[in-house]
Parts: sequence; C-alpha cells; structure tokens
Amino acid sequence: MQQADPSPSSSRTAPDAATTTPEAPRGALDRWFHITARGSTIPREIRGGIVTFFSMCYIVVLNPLIIGTVPDSTGMYLGGGTEPNLPAVAAGTALIAGLLSIFMGAWAKFPLALAAGLGLNAYLAYSVVPLPGMTWGGAMGLVVIEGVVILLLVLSGFRKAVFDAVPAFLKTAIAVGIGLFIAFLGLYNAKFVTTANGTPVQLGNDGSLTGWPTFVFVAGLLLMFVLWVRKVPGAILIAIVTATALSIVIERVLHLGAFAPAGADGPGNPGGWAMNVPAVSEFPVQLPDFSTLLTVDPISGITAAGAVGASVIVFSLLLADFFDTMGTMVGVAAGADLVDEQGDIPHSQRILVVDSAAAIAGGMGGVSSNTSFVESTSGVAEGARTGLSAVVVGVLFLLST
Repeated sequence: MQQADPSPSSSRTAPDAATTTPEAPRGALDRWFHITARGSTIPREIRGGIVTFFSMCYIVVLNPLIIGTVPDSTGMYLGGGTEPNLPAVAAGTALIAGLLSIFMGAWAKFPLALAAGLGLNAYLAYSVVPLPGMTWGGAMGLVVIEGVVILLLVLSGFRKAVFDAVPAFLKTAIAVGIGLFIAFLGLYNAKFVTTANGTPVQLGNDGSLTGWPTFVFVAGLLLMFVLWVRKVPGAILIAIVTATALSIVIERVLHLGAFAPAGADGPGNPGGWAMNVPAVSEFPVQLPDFSTLLTVDPISGITAAGAVGASVIVFSLLLADFFDTMGTMVGVAAGADLVDEQGDIPHSQRILVVDSAAAIAGGMGGVSSNTSFVESTSGVAEGARTGLSAVVVGVLFLLST
C-alpha cells in the first residue's frame, strides 16, 4: 500500500529525524491529537476526514437495504411494523457510526472510522433472523452478547496479545492485501471489471469498457492521479466531488437509470449506474427516525436459537470481528506511518476497546455490529494522521442522520 506523504508539497522522502527539530504544538487541539508531532496539520486532518466520510458513507444506504428489507421469522421488520422502514435504519446506522467514530478519534486518537460491518449484517439478515422464533430484537441481543465477550477479551489483554504475536512481515502483507482489496472493490463497483462465469475478471460488461458510468469512473480516477502526482492538496476529495457532480449531470441529461444485468427477462441495463442512481428526487433534509434504537432482547435470541445455536452465532460474529479489525488497524497504521520498528501501533489497546464497544453499540442501536472500516485508508492517503480526522467523519455521519 502506498503511504501518503504528510506534506503534499514536500519530497516523498522524509528528512533525517536527527537533523529535524520537532515543531512545538500550537494549541490544545494540536496537543490532544498530537497533530504536529505526527507531521500533520488541522486542515489536512479535516480534509482527510471528509475524504474518509465520502469513501464510506455508502453504508448509510447499503446497510438499510440489507437488514431493513428482510423480515424476521414473525414477519416484522427493523424499526417495527410489517413494512420496511428504511429511513429509520439509515438514521440509526448514521447515528451509531457517528458516535463511535468520534469516540475512536477523541479517545484512541487514531485516524480510524467505524460503521456497520458488511458481511456481519448480511449474516444476521439471511442466516439468523429467519430461524424459527427469532426476532430482530433477539438477533441484535446476540450481537450485544458478542460485543461484551470480545470486550472482555480486550480488557483481559488476550486480543492485544494475539495482535502482538503476528509477525511484522505478516502485518506488512496484510496492509498490502487491504490496499489491493480496496482497489479491486472500486474496479468492480464501477463495472470496470464484471463477472464472467461467476468470477469478476471480465473487462467491462462485455469484454470492453463501455457506458457513461465507466467513463465517469475512469475520468475521476485519472483526475485523482494527475492531482496526486502534482501534489495538489485535497487531490482525492477534489476527484470524488468532481466525479459525483459529473455523474449527476449525466444522469440528469441521459436518464441512464440503475444497472441491471442481461438475463432471461431481457437485455437488462448494462449501461446503468451500479450502486445507486446519482439523482436527488426530493428535499434531502428530514427529521431522523430513531425507532431502531434499544430494540434488543438477548433472552429471546438465546431462547429462539437455543444455547448451542446462540453460542455458534456469537462465535461466528466474534471470529469475524476479532481478525477483521486486526487487518484494518494494521493497514491504516502502515499508511499513516504509525507503526514502529517493533510493529507496535500507538494506543492499540484503546483502538481495540473502541472497536469492541462498537459491536455492543451496533446491537443496542439495532443496526448490526459496528466495526473499523478499511475505507479509512483513503483519508490516510489524503494526509490524515490523527484522531481528529475520525472526529470529522463522526460529525459528518451525525449530520447525515
């Protein structure tokens, strides 16, 4: 993974520490987040936080589409009622992500944002709540239990001991793998590569690059490269905003609609937008609905799944949380140059505590287990080095409720 230069206008090679006098902190905010000590600035942290938010705010839309559209075994949906309540799930998703990201930034002082974990939410929606007698409150109760267990493992020192036992070369490999994973996700979601015989290795929709959405992706990516090479501050953010504006204009003029693969029902719409259509259909500001909060019932979850079944569900969630955060934390720390020669990361115990508490908060909020997001590396690439960037992400999530 390429590490972002702390100073967009400086050389890619850091000066010799022996010949450099550290600059004195400039205020309480600087001292609390160690901004100057980590070679950053407040504007750069804010910019990095905005970039991270833009990179991961899709979860406010995607999480409701996964857990908000599936009824439990009794026919009830998250937020209450017999019909999907997507606005409530979206508001709860943004609220919990905002509070936890601020907690991570202000206490652990690490440029890592959190939100509802993908994969974990799908596991709950498609494998847990369909169980006979299982309700969404019961499923979220099991998430809370998993969070308590993993928090106890952190407080006992076991989780950090496992992290410290991972060899330095493997931690480096994890960081590289995360970078490649993010790059591949971008290529796939933009339909730059698509599935061919079940494997996403085909170029474009039919072996060639076609369609306006792919053009927007390529144009935005090339703009990002050019600005990055020319060391323009905010290169990633400028490219994201420009590509977004361009997509809105194109959709407004051409009405491409949503992507749909060709199939037995017809030719589909291979030239449509893959994740969501870039259009504003109504006034974008409304009062949030927080009806998913505190809808937990761990007792009913254990009763519905049985002692053994509940243990398997909790263990499955715990296993995913346990190792997923390890890779994400290493990737972010490596990108921010916060890993020392022994492979240690500052405030690693606090980072693990916040991440463990995120599972509890996600269950209590009724929006699935929350976890550290690897998209935080995009903000790090923009220059973020401290927890101030995570606080910025949290504030933006709270505003998005």
